[in-house]
Amino acid sequence: MIEFFIGVDGGGSGTRVRLARADGAEIAEGASGPSGLMHGIAQAWAAVEEAAAQAFRAAGLGVPNPSRIAIGLGLAGVHNKQWAAEFVAANPGYAQVALESDGHTTVLGAHQGRPGAIIALGTGSVGEIKLADGRHVEVGGWGFPAGDEASGAWMGLRAINHVQQVLDGRMPANAFATDVAQACGGQRTEIQNWLAQATQTRYAQLARIVLQHGDSNDTARNILLAAGDEVELMANALDPSGTLPIALCGGLAAPLRPYLPAALLPRLVQPHGDSAAGALRLIQSRFKE
Repeated sequence: MIEFFIGVDGGGSGTRVRLARADGAEIAEGASGPSGLMHGIAQAWAAVEEAAAQAFRAAGLGVPNPSRIAIGLGLAGVHNKQWAAEFVAANPGYAQVALESDGHTTVLGAHQGRPGAIIALGTGSVGEIKLADGRHVEVGGWGFPAGDEASGAWMGLRAINHVQQVLDGRMPANAFATDVAQACGGQRTEIQNWLAQATQTRYAQLARIVLQHGDSNDTARNILLAAGDEVELMANALDPSGTLPIALCGGLAAPLRPYLPAALLPRLVQPHGDSAAGALRLIQSRFKE
């Protein structure tokens, strides 16, 4: 007997869950570390379990046997079919599992299941649209470093490249480069060690420095403006007609807004809910089926 539904939003930087009773009433939220599948299947489930346990504690409840829970998940890395299959196969006992990409669940949350598009901007990036006929179409989301344009990691990669040019004397020294360099160890040897171990998440952490210098440094501003142009390209590919609402989601949605092309702004709407809300909607609808 299902007593609880859990909706999970899992990415490269963290995991958020929403907990609801069987009647649909949402009762708590929880959070933990990264659960994107690129971090490994065991790590992903561990992060999900930790966030779920936190949600039950926040609701004043003990963590029940997973056989009493149906769980919906929107996770980064699901496009790797082998990872997705391994993740579902490693189900620690939940009565029902519904797994989709984080883009899919973000669309469901942003537009309450209705047609519309999202562009999610966080550690990674992806655009997805739910069409009037129910189909989902994705743009971007190819993964870092080959894709994920306008994401935090994409910005961080460009920031550290600027540091390399400054340290080599190819570009003049500036406060932006100094701050990025300090975040990565300071000098060439330390920065090379940082680069040898850098993950998508660590690159994304440099995005805050890009944003801090957006008003004072041309290179930082150009990175942000280029990100804005990439967002517009995704929007036009998702909905060439310009008729469906587009919600910008993720931690970089608000900070990037000043750098978006003016022509894009009238098409944007506020999301009704987040990816965790969409994942909750996903599992509730699958359960009814």
